[in-house]
Amino acid sequence: MKNKRIIVSGGGTGGHIFPAIAIANALRQLCEDVEILFVGAEGRMEMEKVPAAGYRIVGLPVVGVERKALSRKNLSAPVKMLKSLRKAAALISDFAPAVVVGVGGYASAPTLWVAQNRRIPTLVQEQNSYAGVTNKLLARRARKVCVAYEGMERFFPAEKIVFTGNPVRQDLCGVAQLRGEALAHFGLSQNKKTVLVVGGSLGARTLNLSVLHHIADIAAARDVQLIWQTGEAYRQHIQSRLAGREPGNVKVMSFIGRMDYAYAAADVVISRAGASAIAELCVAEKPCILVPSPNVAEDHQTSNARALESRRAALLVPDVEAVQRLVPTAMQLLGNEAERQELALNIGRLALPDAAERIAQETLKLMNN
Repeated sequence: MKNKRIIVSGGGTGGHIFPAIAIANALRQLCEDVEILFVGAEGRMEMEKVPAAGYRIVGLPVVGVERKALSRKNLSAPVKMLKSLRKAAALISDFAPAVVVGVGGYASAPTLWVAQNRRIPTLVQEQNSYAGVTNKLLARRARKVCVAYEGMERFFPAEKIVFTGNPVRQDLCGVAQLRGEALAHFGLSQNKKTVLVVGGSLGARTLNLSVLHHIADIAAARDVQLIWQTGEAYRQHIQSRLAGREPGNVKVMSFIGRMDYAYAAADVVISRAGASAIAELCVAEKPCILVPSPNVAEDHQTSNARALESRRAALLVPDVEAVQRLVPTAMQLLGNEAERQELALNIGRLALPDAAERIAQETLKLMNN
């Protein structure tokens, strides 16, 4: 019997997890009897989100490295990497996958490294326009590298590159028709312009500070309302700052479960510039203001945001200027319908809604060979 077992490895944030789940769903649609095992990092959100999507997951003790060189976490990282390599080796021996797919995040490095040492075909998915060190190393022995931006030959061997785009949740396609339903879901007015502030699944400190700095202006805006995803880590701080005086036109949430409704309700989206977030904005065709995080490897979010800004597909506000400029820029954009339409049209042209299926097809080619 042909081996139809596939490992999907990676995670750490929603930007890695939800695309990984989209790839797994596409694999199941294309090959009903495929057996999929996720490998993530212990204690990270994939350990909750992946089982909720109906897949089995095993966690590795791997951790990321912080910029502060002498932190306790960094001192323990090599020991945890060795443990992760041993556990990944045992998992691969037991599960015996035909292919291993790496989607980025802490767990993908030890899992793919072990697989490659055993000559198991691997596929690397690079989400960003500027490739990270880990993926550049893993790509040397990978069979395929699936990318979302042009010009990635500067990072990877050209013969391995397949342009697929970044996977998105399929419920984000065609969200415009859900607007009325979405506004009702959040308890918002049908007659006001809506701004969605979303700092990724973990939240974003700068975006939260920017909203807090201008909360009085937002409260005073009669024709504007706000959906504000703070991230769980910032929830208590924001609640204490608002001190029970949350404006009536502001909906504060630590996490948004129905992102299809959030995008459907929004006239303007304020977001970080992670690759997964940008892919979602393209599919949802939403005018957006991107605030790249400076706290990511190789400053890849700035590269992502500039790729859109150069095509007039998004506005860019640097992180250091966001507290002062972000909310006024959003208010200005809300008042300029022609600019919103231009941004929405241009970002929609960049959408690749079948990216998960393309990656699944490349994975199955490796399995069948």
